[in-house]
Amino acid sequence: MDDEGSNNQEHKALLRKPFPPRRCHKDGVIVRAVQPSSHGSLIAAPAAQTTTSQPPLARHASPARGPPLHPPGQRLWYASSTSPHTPTRPRAEEDSPLLRDWLLRRVALQLLHPSTSRVSCTDIAGRLFSTTPRRCNDVTLTIDGKEVTVPAGTALIQACEKAGANVPRFCYHDRLAIAGNCRMCLVEIERAPKPIASCAQPVMPGQKVFTNTEKVHKAREGVMEFLLSNHPLDCPICDQGGECDLQDQSMRYGSDRSRFNEIAGKRAVSNKEFGPIVKTSMNRCIQCTRCVRFANDVAGVEDLGTSGRGNDLQIGMYIEKSLNSEMSGNIIDLCPVGALTSKPYQYNARPWELKKTESIDALDAVGSNIRVDSRGVQVMRIQPKLNDDVNEEWINDKTRYAYDGLRVQRLTTPLVREGDRFVPATWEHALETINHGLAKSGAKGDEIKAIAGHLADTESLVALKDFVNRLGSENTTLDVTNPDAPIASGVDVRSNYLFNTGIPNVEEADAILLIGTNPRHEAAIINTRFRKMWLRNGANFGVIGEDFPSTFEYESVGKSAADVEKFLKGDAGKGFAKTFAEAKKPLIVVGSAVTEGKDAAAVLKTVSEFVLSKADKFLTPEWNGFSTLQRAASRAAAYDIGFQPSAESSKTSPKFVYLLNADEIDPSSIPENAFVVYQGHHGDVGAQYADVCLPGAAYTEKAVTWVNTEGRTQLGRTAVPPPGASREDWKIIRALSEVVGSPLPYDDVYQLRDRMWDVSPTLVRHDEVDAPSPETLRAGLEALAKADAPSPSNEAFRKPIQDFYRTDPISRASVTMANCSKAFAGGQSPTPENEAREDDKRAAQEDAAKRASA
Repeated sequence: MDDEGSNNQEHKALLRKPFPPRRCHKDGVIVRAVQPSSHGSLIAAPAAQTTTSQPPLARHASPARGPPLHPPGQRLWYASSTSPHTPTRPRAEEDSPLLRDWLLRRVALQLLHPSTSRVSCTDIAGRLFSTTPRRCNDVTLTIDGKEVTVPAGTALIQACEKAGANVPRFCYHDRLAIAGNCRMCLVEIERAPKPIASCAQPVMPGQKVFTNTEKVHKAREGVMEFLLSNHPLDCPICDQGGECDLQDQSMRYGSDRSRFNEIAGKRAVSNKEFGPIVKTSMNRCIQCTRCVRFANDVAGVEDLGTSGRGNDLQIGMYIEKSLNSEMSGNIIDLCPVGALTSKPYQYNARPWELKKTESIDALDAVGSNIRVDSRGVQVMRIQPKLNDDVNEEWINDKTRYAYDGLRVQRLTTPLVREGDRFVPATWEHALETINHGLAKSGAKGDEIKAIAGHLADTESLVALKDFVNRLGSENTTLDVTNPDAPIASGVDVRSNYLFNTGIPNVEEADAILLIGTNPRHEAAIINTRFRKMWLRNGANFGVIGEDFPSTFEYESVGKSAADVEKFLKGDAGKGFAKTFAEAKKPLIVVGSAVTEGKDAAAVLKTVSEFVLSKADKFLTPEWNGFSTLQRAASRAAAYDIGFQPSAESSKTSPKFVYLLNADEIDPSSIPENAFVVYQGHHGDVGAQYADVCLPGAAYTEKAVTWVNTEGRTQLGRTAVPPPGASREDWKIIRALSEVVGSPLPYDDVYQLRDRMWDVSPTLVRHDEVDAPSPETLRAGLEALAKADAPSPSNEAFRKPIQDFYRTDPISRASVTMANCSKAFAGGQSPTPENEAREDDKRAAQEDAAKRASA
C-alpha cells in the first residue's frame, strides 16, 4: 500500500509539471498537445498516418514561409476545438525529449484515471513509434450511385470529378491550398445532418455521396443568393463577361429576384492599386482568397491578405503599394469573378470574338505553353495553356503582356541603306543588293560570318548554317558576350548544356546549389517549382553569385568562380555545406552568368570533377543532379545543330556579317568596313549597323520548332499573319541562297524538317525529352573535367539580366513592359519628357491598331 501511494504521488507530481501547448513531430505524426483539464485529463490526438512520399513539411510551412500548404484532400484532425496555428519547423534535438515526457505523463494519466482517458496509450505508442509507416490504401465510395476507387486522403471534390459529377466551386483550385471559403461545393453525404463542403472533406470507405439532390440544389442556391446580394450589376461593362464563373453558376443556381433590401445599399469597397498590370474592381470580390493563396504559395510575394471581419472583410495590402511579382498576372486567371482583370486588355474585346491558337512562348528558354487569342491580324492577349511537364498552368508577366510590342516598331518592308538613311525597297531589289554587297566585299570562306540571336527559331538556324556552309564558311556564332570564344560546355555531348534534371523532376531535390543564376528572372516558371520545394519539402538552397530577392530562403556560400572551387572541394563543416554533403538527391544548377562569362571553362571543370567524384548521388538511373539553365529560346537548338565557330574561323576578321534576330551583339565584333545584313521583325539594336534590313516574322506569326532548356522540342503555331511584306525567316534565307547562286536543297518546311532529322533526330521529336543515360552523362562530364581551363578568378559573377521586363526586341517595344520596368525594375523615372514619350508610343500603337483593323 505504501508503495502504491508513493507511486500515485509521483504520478500526480508528474502531471503538475507544465506542458507547452504546441505540436510535436515524430515519424511523420503530428500531435497537438493541450493543457490538462480541470479534472486532470489530458486530451491528445495523433494525426492520421500518411504515405512515406509526403514528409511532415509537405503538409505545413513555418510562419515565415506563409500559410500551410495541404495537398488536395488531406486533412489534419485535432482533439482541441481551438484552431491550430501554423507549426514551426521541427527539430530533432527538441522533439525526442518532449515526446518522451508526454508519453510518460500519458502513462501516469492512464494509471490514475483509466475511465477518463480519451486515447489508449498502447494505440498512441504504436502510432508514434512504429518503425514501418503505414501505406495509404485505396478507398471505394459511391457517388450518385456510381462506385469510385481513389487513394486515401483524396478530397471529396476530386473523387466527384473522377466519377464524372460536376461540382461547382469558387475558392477551390487544384494547385492551391484548401480554404473552404465559398461553400459552393456542398454535397450530401448519407447520414450526415447537413450538406458538407466537398473541397475540405476527405473520402471515407463506403461513403454514399449525392451531388444532384434537391437538398444540395437548395443549399447551393442559398449560397449563390448570398453571393449575389452584394454583387454589383455591371456585367455588361465587366471584362470578365463571357468567361466568368459567377455568371455560369448563377445561370444554374441563381434567382431572378433578391430577398435582401439593404437600407444603406450594397456593400462598397474602394479599389486597390496593384500596378500597371492588374486592374481591380473590389466591389465584385467574393472573398474566395485565390489571389491571396497564389501570391503567398506560388509567386512568393507575401503582400496580399485579408483585413476586417464579416461584411467589412477586404482583400488588399496592409501598406498600399504595387504587387511586385513577375507572376502577378496569374491572379487574373484565378479570379472567378471580375474583381481582378487585365489593365492592358480592358475594354478591348470579348472572348467570343477571339480566335484561339495554341503555341509556345519564345521570350525565355522554358518554352511555356501558351494560348494566343487574336482578332483579325492582331494579337489581343496571351494566356497559359495547361502542361504539367513544363509550366503547369502559369506564365510570367513578360510572356503574358509583351504582345503589344508586336504591333509597333516593326519591320514591314525590306530596307536598303543609302547614305545615312534607309530607303524602302522590293524583295528583289533587297536580295540583289545583298548579292552585290557580298561580291563587292570580297568575302571568301570564313570571312562570311553568321550571328544568331535569342529569338531565332530552329528552322531558320538550320537554314542559315547550311547557307553559310555552302559558301565555304564555318564562322557561325551566337550573340553572347564573347561570341568568338569557344563554347565552354561544348556541343558534342547534349547533356553538358541542358537542364538534365527536367523541369518537373526538380521538385524531388532536397539540396540545390545555384551557381551564377537568378532563376526568378532567367526562368520564372522553374522558380515557382523551387518555391514549392522549399515550402512543401523543406529543400535547402545555396547560392554562389550575386544576391537577388528570391522567393525562398538561401545561404550565400560565395560570389566568384574561386568560391565555387573552395565550396566544392572544401570540408562540409556546417550550414548548407553540411546539408549539401548529406543530401540524397543533390542538384547543381549552372546559370548564364557562368556559361556566358570568362570563367565558364574553369567552373564547369570544377563542377564536373565534383559530380564525377559523387557519381553515386548525382548520376544514377533515378536521378541526375547536374543541370545547365539557359535563358534564350534559341540557345539549346543552336547547340544541337552545332552553331559555333571552328577554332580557325573564330580568328578570322569578317567582311560579310549576317545577323539573324541578333540584337544583343557587341558592336566591336562587327568590323567597320564589313557589309552587314540584318534579318528580324523589329528595328532594334542590330538594325543600326545594317546595310540591308530584311523583315522577318515574330514567334506568333510562324509555325516553327522551339527547343527549351531541358531539350524538349515543341511546335509553335501561326496565330496571325506577318505584317506587310514580312516573311518567315527560313524562307528568306532560302530565297537569298537562290539569288547568291548556292540554292538550299529544300523548298518547303517538310523537306527542311527532313534535313533537321539528319542533323539531330531530337529536333523533330515533338513534346519528348530524350533523357541521357548515366554512361552518356559520365562521358560528357569527363570531357569537361579533362578540358584545359585557366585558374578560376575572384571576379564576382554578374547577373546577365538587369531588367526582367526588357530583355528582347519585343519586350523593349512594349508599352506595358516599359511601365512595368518603370514601376518595378527602376526603369525610366516618370518625368514629363518620359511621360510624353510613352504617350507618343501609345498613340503610335493605337494608330497602328486602327490601320491593321481597317
